[in-house]
This record gives sequence, C-alpha cells and structure tokens, in this order.
Amino acid sequence: MRVSMTLSLPRQPSSVTRARHVLTTLLSLTEADEETRGQLAVLITEACANAVVHADSDSAVDIAITIDDHVCLLEVGNRGSTPNGGGLEANLPDPLTVGGRGLPLIAALADTAAFVVGSPDQVLLRIAKHLTEVPTAPVR
Repeated sequence: MRVSMTLSLPRQPSSVTRARHVLTTLLSLTEADEETRGQLAVLITEACANAVVHADSDSAVDIAITIDDHVCLLEVGNRGSTPNGGGLEANLPDPLTVGGRGLPLIAALADTAAFVVGSPDQVLLRIAKHLTEVPTAPVR
C-alpha cells in the first residue's frame, strides 16, 4: 500500500493540529500499533510547531506525508534558515531553558531525521519512521 498527501498550511498554531489529524487519519489505514502512531503524532507535532515558530513571517508550512509499505516519511518545510547549521541536536537544553526540546525529541523518536537541501531559503526536515518492527538478521 502506498498513501501520499501534501499540504500547504498557513503559519499559525492551528496548522499543527490540522497536520496531526491528517497524519492520524492516514495511519488508520495501516497496521501501525498505538505506540508507533503516538510517536509519529509527536514527530509531526514537533516538526510543524518548529516551522510555525521559526519560519519567515510570510512563509507557509509545507508538509508531505508518504506511507509506503511499512515506513512513514514526513517532510516539513518552510522558508527560513536551517537551525544549528543543519544538524539535529541530540542533547537536551538546561532544564530551566524555555524551548529547545523539539529537535532532540525528533532525533530520539525517529528512525532517521535530517535537514535536507532544498531550494534557497528553504528549510526541509525529513523524518522516517518504521510502522512495524524491523526484522533483524539472526545471530550466528
């Protein structure tokens, strides 16, 4: 099964909720368990919230959701600049710091997550998450 949807939403907080609802609806077509669905909901929420907060003021939040076999690929883009020179920071900020936990949370929950090269002045975060457990090779 392959399901794909693209959205271009206004840069406003309600767009985060809309994106999460669309993802939840698409995931209902899969055999993903509740834990994986919950992790994907957190991933799209954090990625979209970062786009809403950090995008240029006249930018839209562009979202692509692709579910292909057993993998969900999320791409969240906006006009602006890539944070931290393009890397996902895996360390949490000081406990008293306001904000700064979204990218470490994304890095922890995703199978892969990275800022990828897009058009000039475009920030694109690509996140992949397996919907089912990835089989491992038997130990010999």
